[in-house]
This record gives sequence, structure tokens and C-alpha cells, in this order.
Amino acid sequence: MMKGTIIRLQGGFYDVMTEANQEIRCRARGNFRKRNISPVVGDDVVIQDQEDGTGYILEVEERQNHLVRPPIANIDQAFLLFSVKEPAFSYHLLDRFLILIESKQIHPIIVLTKMDLLDESEVEPIQVAIARYRAIGYDVIETSTEHGHGVDEVRSLFKGKTSVFAGQTGVGKSSLLNAVAPELELATGAISKSLGRGKHTTRHVTLIQLADGLVADTPGFSSLEFPQELETDELRWCFPEFVERHDDCKFRGCVHVNEPGCAIKQAVENGEIASTRYENYVTFMEELNDRKRRY
Repeated sequence: MMKGTIIRLQGGFYDVMTEANQEIRCRARGNFRKRNISPVVGDDVVIQDQEDGTGYILEVEERQNHLVRPPIANIDQAFLLFSVKEPAFSYHLLDRFLILIESKQIHPIIVLTKMDLLDESEVEPIQVAIARYRAIGYDVIETSTEHGHGVDEVRSLFKGKTSVFAGQTGVGKSSLLNAVAPELELATGAISKSLGRGKHTTRHVTLIQLADGLVADTPGFSSLEFPQELETDELRWCFPEFVERHDDCKFRGCVHVNEPGCAIKQAVENGEIASTRYENYVTFMEELNDRKRRY
């Protein structure tokens, strides 16, 4: 028996990269379906190798986290890509992505792309946004694939981590990945050829070894709905600047909406918490309450 990580699902088979850096094509045990176990890319597994070079997955180890769309497990960090122009930067969309990632205990890294497209009058609003998120404690990387700016910084964060890239269409995910790792074009091309699909249409999740880490080649986040398990009283814990001040609220169970003596609302009034963050929090809270009423 040996341990490994599922790096690809293909035609009912699971390609597992072992601790010895050997790739073995495996089937899952027949009783997995009865036990309601569905292995996904990123799962750490125990396998039994066979004489013909294939193997069987005997056990799926406990997951650190799990995303449904795209289906992938045990992610260490998510690079959240947002262009500063074409398409325009969105506080609302960024905060939504941050909630999705924070709720799964995945470390978020904000990456701003296309910095070279800003004209002089557009620089200050973006710098204000950067300062806001850095003040909260988020990592923010400014990039331009046109000039190679920020590419080395992104690459340096791959080592020893399993990473995913997320962002709306057109923000430059492919351009940044190809700038960070030119060999990725070859890797995804080879994978795509074996799957019989175009190399620029990603329908399956695959983990690719890059810069001493694993990077997910995914079809993207097809849904930006909050996880079903996320409750209204848990949303506040996904805002680090709220957590920092939570004990200062008058009421222990304060959810920072209608309660008197709320330290969060006071911090917004004092300019210590960005109004955009609080407004998005209230919007997300309403969304979760609406979902709860529906179901």
C-alpha cells in the first residue's frame, strides 16, 4: 500500500500521484458508492498497486476542505484574480469571492491584473482599494503580464502549496498562468490531447506540478452562490476586520445589523472599516436570510 494525491479524473479512472512522484491510474473500491464516498481531485488517498501497473483506491483520507464547483479538495490557497480595467474592478464581486474562500478555510491571495491599462486618473481609486484590503490583512499582488510586473511574486507562492485560480471571464487568468509558468501551455496541451478536447477549453479539474507546488487547471467557479452549510450567524466570521472588533460589541451574539452598541457599525462610522465592506456584508446577510426562508 502507498499514499498519494488524486491529480486527475478521467473516464471513471483516478490518476494518483504517489509520494514517490509516480503516477498510477486507479479505480475506486466497489463499496465506495454504497458508503457515499465520491473521490475528487486533490483528495489524499491510500492505494494498492497491482502487477499490471494500475491500482485501487482503498481509502480517502479526511479532507481539509472541499469545493463543489469546481470539484476539488484540500486546497491551501486561492489566487483571486480581478482586473482593474476591462472588466472594471468590483468591490462586490471581490467580497463575494472572499466569503466563498474564507468559509472553506482557504487562504485567499488577491491578484490585480492589467495594471498597465490604468490611465493617470484611474490610479488613485485602485490604490485606495489596495490599501483597504491590505489594511484588513489580505495579501494583494499588483500584476501586469504585459510588463512582467508581479509575475515572480505569484510564482514564489506556489512552493509546497495546492493552489487554485479564480476570477470572472476576461480578467487574464490564462495570461498570468502562462507568464508565471510558460511550461503550463505544454502541460495543459498534453492533458487536453489525452482527453480529446481543445487545449483552451477546460472542462475537468486537473492538478499540475508547477514551481514545486500543485496548481489546479480548473473550468472555473461555475457558481458564486454561498455554500449551503454557511449560516447567517457564521457570515460575520468571514470578515477578518469584524472578528478583530467582535468582543467590543455590547451583545455577545451581535450580528452587526440592528443591534445597539455594535462596535462594527461604530467602526464604519469612524472610517475604520470600509463602508463598501459593511454594505456588502449586509447584502450577503439578506441573501442568506432569503435562502433560509425559501428552503
